[in-house]
Amino acid sequence: MTTKIVIGLDGTETGERAVAFAKDLAKRIGTCELLVVYVIEWSPFTFQTPEENALRHKRREEEVALATNRIVTPVVDALTAEGFTANGVVRHGDVAETLNTITVENGGTQIIVGRASADGFKKRLFGSSTQNLVMHADVPVTVVN
Repeated sequence: MTTKIVIGLDGTETGERAVAFAKDLAKRIGTCELLVVYVIEWSPFTFQTPEENALRHKRREEEVALATNRIVTPVVDALTAEGFTANGVVRHGDVAETLNTITVENGGTQIIVGRASADGFKKRLFGSSTQNLVMHADVPVTVVN
């Protein structure tokens, strides 16, 4: 059975540290698949005009494509070039809930995330999303400093 490790990226250096930790762990485990995940934080409870609602689906697709191309694909390509089995996923949603859902859907055995972002997300990620993930995830969560 292949061990699947989910790496939660945030697009900053903390994500890079999470990737480095996951690579080290994967080397120690042996047969391992790395799933690189980026969650675009999105709330279904925002109030929008009818015009904004009409464009919502298109905008979400554009955001997913942009995050895939700029954040996830370069990491997956680098991991693959180093000999790792790696895939990527980008979704909209609540960060903690979506990371956990993706992990469960893909048979992940562990989630690795960075502690805080360098560009002002520190409170949101550690004070909220990361904390919620640690408290409610269905698998062990490693928070990399």
